[in-house]
Amino acid sequence: MTTFDKREEGFEKQFAHDEELKFKATARRNKMLGLWTAERLGLSGAEAENYARAVVLAEFEQGGDSAVVAKIRKDLEAKGVIQSEHQISRTMTELMAKAVADIKAGR
Repeated sequence: MTTFDKREEGFEKQFAHDEELKFKATARRNKMLGLWTAERLGLSGAEAENYARAVVLAEFEQGGDSAVVAKIRKDLEAKGVIQSEHQISRTMTELMAKAVADIKAGR
């Protein structure tokens, strides 16, 4: 194996690792965001956990952060809770940083 091949293999492994971290962090962030939203909706216990799962699934079923934001805004508006898209996006950013830190710390 040449030095170039070893470097290429290293880059591929790093890319796979980074993608796995991104996937795990996004799922964790969405769960925390779902729990954050559930609190605003007045949900607790099993209802809050179920709602958080639904938020995680929205990412996969409908695709991307915009689907998550749209679900949350729709659900909040249906309950008469005022929350700007900016606030939701800011919370998503904060929770993503926390999710990444938690995963890197092995939590």
